[in-house]
Amino acid sequence: MRAQADPVLNRQEIMVMEKDAKIYVAGHSGLVGTAIVRKLKEQGYDNLLLRTSSELDLRRQADVEAFFDRERPQVVILAAARVGGIWANMNNPAPFFYDNMMIQTNVVHAAWRFAAERLLFVSSSCSYPRMCPQPMKEEYILTGVPEPTNETYAVAKISGMKMIEAYHRQYGVRFFSVIFPNLFGPGDNFDPRDSHVIAALIRRFHEAAAGNLAEVEIWGTGQARREFLYVDDAADACLFFMDRLSGGETLNAGAGADISIGELARLIATIAGYGGRIVFDPSKPDGMPQKLLDVSAMKRFGWTPRVSLEEGLRKTFDWYARSSGKPPGEQA
Repeated sequence: MRAQADPVLNRQEIMVMEKDAKIYVAGHSGLVGTAIVRKLKEQGYDNLLLRTSSELDLRRQADVEAFFDRERPQVVILAAARVGGIWANMNNPAPFFYDNMMIQTNVVHAAWRFAAERLLFVSSSCSYPRMCPQPMKEEYILTGVPEPTNETYAVAKISGMKMIEAYHRQYGVRFFSVIFPNLFGPGDNFDPRDSHVIAALIRRFHEAAAGNLAEVEIWGTGQARREFLYVDDAADACLFFMDRLSGGETLNAGAGADISIGELARLIATIAGYGGRIVFDPSKPDGMPQKLLDVSAMKRFGWTPRVSLEEGLRKTFDWYARSSGKPPGEQA
């Protein structure tokens, strides 16, 4: 790792990863991991360790430690996780807890045991309390109870961040966490049961436009507010902060603005060319009333996202429309 002067921060240097550094991206085939690998390759990093879940089950401690012992990665980006929307979280609380706890515990411990030089843990704004003051500052973690609809996922993510802090405090390792808002982009999971809100709405409005449906029903009141970040921006943030965080930090990285689910639905409907009615079902849960990250610390480091919400939505919708094989307006 080579040192460079940093004109933005009140410190003398940042540590830039060497182009031949051995980098393990855990979860490389997921939405975030795919974008991180793409960004690494764009920036000239080609010594990448990539394993599918069938090749390496991160829930198995012995397998994880054998992998780290054999490969000795210098840099670890922990983007592997079980993720999903409200329906998936509510109906699968046990695997959302077990899988995430085991994955992060095994990877972080092995990274320490086999002397990884740095590790970035990808965390989520779901970790904040349900009734958290807005915007949510990093110090608000553990000041209240999580949102019930994703409680086990939130507790697992909180545990991961606290594990990072503990290992840095005791062992001095350069491990740190970055908290992202809802991420979206090409390659997302568009399954109607397991997907997050943007992917679910893109699929629903694309199919409604193709099928000329009179109305589209959406869970909740439409009043809940969410912050979204395009996945390529999240990948860029991971590499940016990998060089700048010194260890033990928990840092928000987001867009710094939110939108109501109702407004989001209308925007996606417009992009999809759908002109029918949008009906909200208030008997279904909204989740947290609002999730907006305080990005003051992020901005002091000098990083901001590049892709606007509308631009990202259009890119994601176009990708999905091509991938689904049914252009907008074509009869299903």
